[in-house]
Amino acid sequence: MGIADTRFKQNCREILTSGVWDTDHPVRPRWEDGTPAHTIKKFGLVNRYDLTKEFPILTLRKTNLTAAIDELLWIWQKKSNNVHDLNSHIWDAWADETGSIGKAYGYQLGLKHVYPEGKFDQVDRVLYDLKHNPLSRRIMTNLYNHQDLWEMHLYPCAYSMTFNVSGHTLNAILNQRSQDMLVANNWNVCQYAVLVMMLAQVSGLVPGELVHVIADAHIYDRHIPVIEEMLDLEPYPVPTLEMEPSIKDFYQFTTGSFKLNGYEFHPLKAKIPVAV
Repeated sequence: MGIADTRFKQNCREILTSGVWDTDHPVRPRWEDGTPAHTIKKFGLVNRYDLTKEFPILTLRKTNLTAAIDELLWIWQKKSNNVHDLNSHIWDAWADETGSIGKAYGYQLGLKHVYPEGKFDQVDRVLYDLKHNPLSRRIMTNLYNHQDLWEMHLYPCAYSMTFNVSGHTLNAILNQRSQDMLVANNWNVCQYAVLVMMLAQVSGLVPGELVHVIADAHIYDRHIPVIEEMLDLEPYPVPTLEMEPSIKDFYQFTTGSFKLNGYEFHPLKAKIPVAV
């Protein structure tokens, strides 16, 4: 069993057996019919994924890797906050009439900051440090800008990355304040595993470990039957991910730069409802 399937089963079983329900409190999220979307949760889950061994993608259900990478590039490469620059509709519910999601995600990464070496946005500062200051313990990004929260249509969920170079290996920690385990868990794991791979390649490094820290890991009430079915499934063998080796410029990656080989997965019996 691959690490993504293993961790997903472990996390979900832990949440369902010893998690805490929020049914005795009013909640913000709603289902499409207006019903409150309650959750059962665990606090402070930490998962480690060794990218030298395998690419951490689920086989218990399909993760649309192309769409996940497209969203990653939308945020980290295009530094966009407009859904018109995105090829999927996953952000439409939070966009205004112009397509903007406010001063969130890509907007924050694209803001310029002044350093002794010059002006950089957050992504370009990471790229600069990985090449010129790889032993720095300050290679970080943060999307949770309190000054701009009131102008964000959704507060950042996956909000911070910390990069660390050990020898010639690039490791990273992804901090996430909130995670819908069924809808978003493996989506985010795959995205940030790909990000580590991209940054490592253009910096002359080898991708190492991705550590995923989740503050509030939750399962929605209407997702429990789907989760329970997935827990009974037998995972498929882990596929392999190829990345175009000739790319040395972070901004040259596209969704076509990646090829997933041998990906088998279990189909879902019904469409997953999403709480907003």
